[in-house]
Amino acid sequence: MKQSTTPEDDHRSPAHDRLAEFLPRAGSGPLSGQIVVDFSRVLAGPYSTMMLADLGATVIKVEGPKGDDTRHWAPPVRDDDATYYLSINRNKYDIVLDFTDPGDLATAQKLAARADIIVENFKPGGLRKFGLDYASVSAGNPAVVYASVTGFGPENPLPGYDLLMQALSGFMSVTGSPDGSPYRAGVAVFDVITGLHTTIGILAAIQHRTLTGEGQLVETNLMSSAMSGLANQTGAYAAAGVNPTRMGNAHPSLYPYQPMPTKSGEIIVAAANDGQFRILAEVVGRPDWCDDERFAAAKNRNANRDVLEPELLEALQAHTAQEWFDKLSAAGLPCAPINTIAEGVEHAKSLGLEPVVDTGSGQRVIPTVRNPITLSKSQVSYDLAPPELGADSEKVRAWLDSL
Repeated sequence: MKQSTTPEDDHRSPAHDRLAEFLPRAGSGPLSGQIVVDFSRVLAGPYSTMMLADLGATVIKVEGPKGDDTRHWAPPVRDDDATYYLSINRNKYDIVLDFTDPGDLATAQKLAARADIIVENFKPGGLRKFGLDYASVSAGNPAVVYASVTGFGPENPLPGYDLLMQALSGFMSVTGSPDGSPYRAGVAVFDVITGLHTTIGILAAIQHRTLTGEGQLVETNLMSSAMSGLANQTGAYAAAGVNPTRMGNAHPSLYPYQPMPTKSGEIIVAAANDGQFRILAEVVGRPDWCDDERFAAAKNRNANRDVLEPELLEALQAHTAQEWFDKLSAAGLPCAPINTIAEGVEHAKSLGLEPVVDTGSGQRVIPTVRNPITLSKSQVSYDLAPPELGADSEKVRAWLDSL
């Protein structure tokens, strides 16, 4: 198909000619020159826009006078900044706008008219009264990629929070010990997954626009992302009518694939296939397991885990978790000690992954977690520290006035 570049070129030329002068970005990421107006708050939306910003886009974060809720989610803090906010808002410019103020609303509408991409997570229909919904914006900006993140889809006004999704989706019903209470995950897992799904949708819409010149509406919601993110668990119900239940740290289809107590400490043992189980059996000194039809094949091993487990636990008492980690790793079996967050970061450092990067320059440099994507032809950028509230209001207004 022949590329249709005229609509997008016409849409972008006035804004992009002056963008670097007023709102510069370092590097040459694949999204360099893309203008993202970020009307989102809390986690899913800001996580998505940070991914876009890391890849070179110029993201303008629009906050109300009180700021993003996560600015106030503390402790923990770094100086006066909540680390929650810092973790998902690097590489963005920041402007404060009160949509109930006519002048500020006009500025927000002008931003939307100049945007290549818009991300918002207001309640369904919440931006319509301000003329900032997709229908209103796309009428004058047809090439815009407009991403709307909701809790339960555009027709359901219920507020969406990750903890609600963990409960409603069934996630908590499969998290925790069989005889204990349901547990939430230690991170807002469905907010993050929804943020990633939103980014994927935006990138797909950008490719469509490159081919056709057409913008479009991208819609994601936390509940649907939870259904997708539960993967094999929701798949078990959809395909086989199986309603999964809590199994603690055990896996419903694999054994052993869980933490195991040792002489000192616990170690994760992951025998995901019969070859890996043979390695485990040999290293712990029980090669006879491989000749036992109850254990040799994964299906039988799973059915007879109650028989195998006492023997495996007894064998693991011979050494500490660290000693087993060294022995099993050397033999090629996937395994891991159970680290703290600090130990996890330090382990990533020991592998040369450099998980922490300084973001920003000058007087405001903030350590943040490295973007996990590496591209061979273009670099991820870390040039802008998470912005202070309204730090770039004058710059953004000056850029708009220059167009």
